[in-house]
Amino acid sequence: MTETPSEERANREWNYVPSLPLHNPSIFRWPPDISFLLGWFARNWLTLSERMMMVVLAIALWHFAYPSLDQTQRFSFGWIAQIWMINLLMMIVIAGGLHWYFYIRRGQKKQLKFDHREQAVNNRLWNFSNQVRDNMFWSLTSGVAFWTAYEVLMFWAMANGYAPGLLWADNPVWFVALFFLTPVWISFHFYWVHRWLHWPPLYRLAHALHHRNTNVGPWSGFSMHPIEHFIFLSSVLIHWVVAAHPIHILFHMQHQALTAATSHTGFEDLLVKDKSRLALGTFHHQMHHRYFEC
Repeated sequence: MTETPSEERANREWNYVPSLPLHNPSIFRWPPDISFLLGWFARNWLTLSERMMMVVLAIALWHFAYPSLDQTQRFSFGWIAQIWMINLLMMIVIAGGLHWYFYIRRGQKKQLKFDHREQAVNNRLWNFSNQVRDNMFWSLTSGVAFWTAYEVLMFWAMANGYAPGLLWADNPVWFVALFFLTPVWISFHFYWVHRWLHWPPLYRLAHALHHRNTNVGPWSGFSMHPIEHFIFLSSVLIHWVVAAHPIHILFHMQHQALTAATSHTGFEDLLVKDKSRLALGTFHHQMHHRYFEC
């Protein structure tokens, strides 16, 4: 099939070559590949990874920033606003920091950038005619609101005995294991809700807003329609059945919200002195945004 001039031009701009051979990164393989699972575990938990940093962040924030469960027994403006402010600041620092480094400071220029085009401006497709401002709007309004609402609901439920709680002293092995199992559950949940979001009626109603980002940036990840935020973040409701500590809830929600920013940077890795130090986006995900059904 002959390419149209616009397609030919777009494909010339799509000049990224992955640094590694393409492979299936999913841990959901059958039959199970033990060597791959051990390698996945080592990459994600025995190195400086997003997951390890979020575990540390969740523990620190629970002890020094978030309200205690005694405070969350009754809904009140004070502690809800406290959680909302913390989440807002985290999103600004993480997504804003990544945007500043990669797109304003241009810290690694276009090395390991999937799509060499710039973020869209002066385009009526976007609110404010600007892709970054549009993405910031949806991330910081609907995104932070739903993120906060789910945490508020879970803390209130735990404080009042509606959701089962877990202390370190109750079962230290399960307490630690939940950190390892949470990303697996999030991935499983996301797989199915993402397929649902691509059902044409729901796609047109909600998911199309996220997919306007054919050339993603850090603010694109959490830029979603409110319906999608509601569905996307609902994986945390598993803890109405599976006992957890508030630290697990914070880790769960930060994993969903903050990795949306890192996985949508538009870059494969963060380079420090020309060495990959932190995995960010994936080629397959970028292709999905670019070509929708890929």
